[in-house]
Amino acid sequence: MELRIGEKIRSLRKARDLSQETLAQALDVSFQAVSRWENGAAMPDIAMLPALAAFFGVTMDELFDYNRLETQQRVEALCSQAAELRESDPAGAERLLREGLRQYPSNEILLNNLLYTLRSPERAEEVVSLCKTLIQAATLDEVKYDALRILAETYHEMGKQSLVEPTLEQIPEIYFTKLELMAALLEGETARDAACRQLHINLISTVELLRRLQEIGTPEERAQARQVLEKTLSALREAVGPQEWETPFFEEAREALES
Repeated sequence: MELRIGEKIRSLRKARDLSQETLAQALDVSFQAVSRWENGAAMPDIAMLPALAAFFGVTMDELFDYNRLETQQRVEALCSQAAELRESDPAGAERLLREGLRQYPSNEILLNNLLYTLRSPERAEEVVSLCKTLIQAATLDEVKYDALRILAETYHEMGKQSLVEPTLEQIPEIYFTKLELMAALLEGETARDAACRQLHINLISTVELLRRLQEIGTPEERAQARQVLEKTLSALREAVGPQEWETPFFEEAREALES
């Protein structure tokens, strides 16, 4: 038990890029005490455990590494349910996620999903605050970078254009994706699923970028972008066939071609 707690404390501390001294100061103990905990030579006093859990934003069970898989599965299920409600009942989706946060306080996956239920102009300040919290505290890169993206979009919507570029600069430029590599290097159904998912992402991105060029380009560039969009989507429609073209997978493409 002591070893598990020590490993968990070390893992949580390093995930937040904190020194033993910083953690010790926050908890009003000596850094030698923190070192003994992490090395398994001693266990935090029982009265210290709630403070440790609160400092790292985890539950007591998470601090002891209990039911990690069960917690992950429950969080994923809550996020999946909330995603299904986002369009039809955003308030219901928000309620569901907040109930989850009462059970799993400060869970970054739940908080990340909560952002998607708050995307309205009147709640922009709340979105900004939550994004900043996740950018500072998230241990998962995908959560941090998604929060940066949403923060930049929110600043743009708020008319705070001077803050957009500095926010975007914090997102690393990546020239390949995990899905692309999975499609190229794996086999069978896993590779096929990855290829289809990446194709969908690329299709939506291409449509959005060509639409954007129609908005910001010169008259000649706008006309050219429209022609490229129409030709690309028409060729795609011919390639996949009428039956596949009518599936939800190509909904964005159909809308772009018809607009």
